[in-house]
Amino acid sequence: MAIRQLSVFVENKPGTLAEVTDAISDAQIDIRAMCMAETQQFGLIRMIVDDVETAKQKLADRNLFVKTTEVVGVAVSDEPGGLAKAVRIVGDAGINIDYLYAFISVSKKNAYVVIRVDDNASAEKLLADNGFKLVTEDDISTL
Repeated sequence: MAIRQLSVFVENKPGTLAEVTDAISDAQIDIRAMCMAETQQFGLIRMIVDDVETAKQKLADRNLFVKTTEVVGVAVSDEPGGLAKAVRIVGDAGINIDYLYAFISVSKKNAYVVIRVDDNASAEKLLADNGFKLVTEDDISTL
C-alpha cells in the first residue's frame, strides 16, 4: 500500500527548482507534497505527484536524475498531538523514521504525512491497526 515518492537530485544553483517544477507543470501533473533539502553544491527534491510515471519520464527527459522510493502516506488528525500519536506508534515498535514531511488538503479533518521508514509493511500495519487511515496512490489524485 506504500505510495511512490520521486526524489530528484539537482545542482544547487539558481533556476534548478524552476526547471523541475516546469517539467511537472508542462505535463499537467499536480504536486501534492514537496520538500527540498540542500548542501552547498547539491539539492534533493522529494515529491508526491498524481502521475508518478509521467513525471519521472518528463524529469529524465530534461537530463535530471530521478529515483522512485516507496514511502508510507498516512492521514493524521489535524489537531495538536495528531502527528505525535502516529510517530509514537512507529517508534515504539522499533521502526526508525528516516524523514517525514507533511501536507494538507482542503479537508479540515486531516493533515497528511509522508514517512520514510526502513519497514513500510510493518509501519503500515501498525498505523492501520491503531486507527490511522493510510493514503494510497489512488487517494493522491483526489486530495
